[in-house]
Amino acid sequence: MKLIERPLYIDKIKPYIGLQLVKVLVGQRRVGKSSILKLIKLHILEENPNANCIFIDKELHKFKPIKNDSDLLKYLQTIELQEFNYLFIDELQEIEHFERAIRSLLNEGIWDIYCTGSNASMLSGDIATMLSGRQLVVKIHGLSYSEFLDFRKTGHSTKNLDKYLTFGGLPYIINLPDDEQIIWEYLTNIYNTILFRDIVSRHSIRDTGFLENLIAFLADNTGSLFSAKKISEYLKSQQLQKSSSIVNNYIDFLQDAFFLNRVKRKDIQGKKIFEIGEKIYFQDLGLRNLLSGDVPGDKHKILENTVLNHLLMYGWKVFTGKSAEKEIDFIAEKNNETVYIQVTYLLNEQKTIDREFGNLLEIQDNYPKYVISQDAESHRNTYKGIIHLSISQFLLEFK
Repeated sequence: MKLIERPLYIDKIKPYIGLQLVKVLVGQRRVGKSSILKLIKLHILEENPNANCIFIDKELHKFKPIKNDSDLLKYLQTIELQEFNYLFIDELQEIEHFERAIRSLLNEGIWDIYCTGSNASMLSGDIATMLSGRQLVVKIHGLSYSEFLDFRKTGHSTKNLDKYLTFGGLPYIINLPDDEQIIWEYLTNIYNTILFRDIVSRHSIRDTGFLENLIAFLADNTGSLFSAKKISEYLKSQQLQKSSSIVNNYIDFLQDAFFLNRVKRKDIQGKKIFEIGEKIYFQDLGLRNLLSGDVPGDKHKILENTVLNHLLMYGWKVFTGKSAEKEIDFIAEKNNETVYIQVTYLLNEQKTIDREFGNLLEIQDNYPKYVISQDAESHRNTYKGIIHLSISQFLLEFK
């Protein structure tokens, strides 16, 4: 399968090629981490055709015997090495105590190491301590809308935008027939792999039925403001008895597998970050829609989730905002800049216009403010300094 460039990530990694830092690519399964790893290898070989590149793909059967740090070091001892070598490990978390081997290799001073992982906890605890800051972590997302169009070698259209909002941005979907049933079957397989391999098996969860009900509830309530306690109380009303601490743990597991994003709540005036009350979104729209179905009333939830994912792809730190009694969908921060964003489905009623623009007008600072909707065109260029963008304009222009 032909590899397609993704400059958004490759350009972040290029300056660190050859440096004694472990380059760690993390993200949900099937977002393209392995392809980016292979693209980096190709870039290295273009610069140095004689470079010694060793690629270990833990999804391949021939690398199954590498189960722990000792197995990895023994395997590398069987390979003829040069004065300097490039090591690529796909799905590093499948190797027990991998951090010990990585530290040992770094100390040898002859390795440039690149790896991928589908679990956020691989970067915490022992590895953070043992590598002592000698790692560069790059979060890989599914395709942005621009990448989605590039991969399909096409331009923006209402049809293409609808496909993106419906099926999400997992790269392999472009290789599938343009058949909804086949695409949903593919997404179902990805969902089951994440659920059972990255969550149930890793965390020894026995009550998988409750976990699936929890995920379905979160899909139906994408972007709603709630706490683990509120979720627990609702599920109890449905005869599903679990404490708020267990609910919180399960949500942590889902976030750890890059399945969900938790967005904390921030007070705009006092800049305080609230410990309770947050919004939960899905890292892939297709998986979210697989779970919740095509519900007409969900359009604004899908748009909100899309806007969040786009902001995260481009390196924004995102909060949901509280200003007095008003709620602001997103406060996004990057490079000492802040933007405020409201998201709505359509600006087709005056009361909607008054609400979305009005909430932003109450914020007394000069940072940029946006209203994003699915209207085909901007409702107005600006309104009292607030910019309106259609969702396609936002996805194609806002970085």
